[in-house]
Amino acid sequence: MKIFNVDFTRPDAEIIKAFAKIPTPTISDAMGRCGAMSSDMKPVFPGARVCSSAFTVRIYANDNLMLHLALKEARPGDILVVDSRGYTECALWGELMSLCARYRGLGGTVIDGGVRDKDAIAELSYPVFSKTIIPVGTHKSNQGAICKPVSCDGVPVFPGDIIVGDSDGVVVVPLDQARVVLEKARAILDREDQMRARIEKGELIFDILELEKYFQD
Repeated sequence: MKIFNVDFTRPDAEIIKAFAKIPTPTISDAMGRCGAMSSDMKPVFPGARVCSSAFTVRIYANDNLMLHLALKEARPGDILVVDSRGYTECALWGELMSLCARYRGLGGTVIDGGVRDKDAIAELSYPVFSKTIIPVGTHKSNQGAICKPVSCDGVPVFPGDIIVGDSDGVVVVPLDQARVVLEKARAILDREDQMRARIEKGELIFDILELEKYFQD
């Protein structure tokens, strides 16, 4: 039985594949230094990376009922993006949920709240990004919402938006801006390759970017 309508537009596989090759700082720069979650949002284990479409979840503080529904309804590849209203004093996600998500083929979980079972999640190699690690568990009784616009760590996220997370953090690319952001990000990478070559020849960034102009009267 379908409890909620979970149909939404997801990005093309080619777009996901392209963004997977681009670091989050470059993507944020391509969006005018916007779209990034705060420095509190970190990978649960080193090397964790996500890149796919957002399956949004809104939950009540200290209650992860809707996350279990999301595990049931999300499609392979989806990233669960969870709006827990920033509540960090309980673990809304853990080892067994990560195991379920891995067997369901999900792309990862990004949650602006707490997580537990850090070592076990690392052993599973299921990518999780959260604001804190804490052992305290949750209740399962209050409905929230899935596949609705949410705010995760203060960043608006719509179902189907592209989520990219790596060692530097998490960025959100609005689906309707994806191709434009991708082209801008590729242009930034090209410029950085050119700068890298010049730096290896002995030039300084100060001179390459002509920063002297900011010291002139």
